[in-house]
Amino acid sequence: VQLQASGGGLVQAGGSLRLSCVASGISLSRYIMAWYRQAPGKQRELVATIENTGATNYGDFAKGRFAISRDNAKRTVDLQMNSLKPEDTAVYYCNSKNRYTGSTSWGQGTLVTVSS
Repeated sequence: VQLQASGGGLVQAGGSLRLSCVASGISLSRYIMAWYRQAPGKQRELVATIENTGATNYGDFAKGRFAISRDNAKRTVDLQMNSLKPEDTAVYYCNSKNRYTGSTSWGQGTLVTVSS
């Protein structure tokens, strides 16, 4: 499983960014996909997950501002982030979890910096 994340960058507070993760080597329908983030000096935390059914789950900080989506045919998982805050500054990681075996994989991360 290879996950390639992109879309990070520098944005002003209140702005938006769209992250994208492209998966290769897998049939995406077998996987729960997720985005995590890790800010400097902090533990990695869950941003959002999306099941193959389309069911989603969000960290409290992401509710109402972020939206996760997936396209199994394109093998992509996107994270639309709106109303960004300086505290959203972090490296964002794409994650896959096989629904049958439990095995997980991580992408390389993409840096999001939100300036005040």
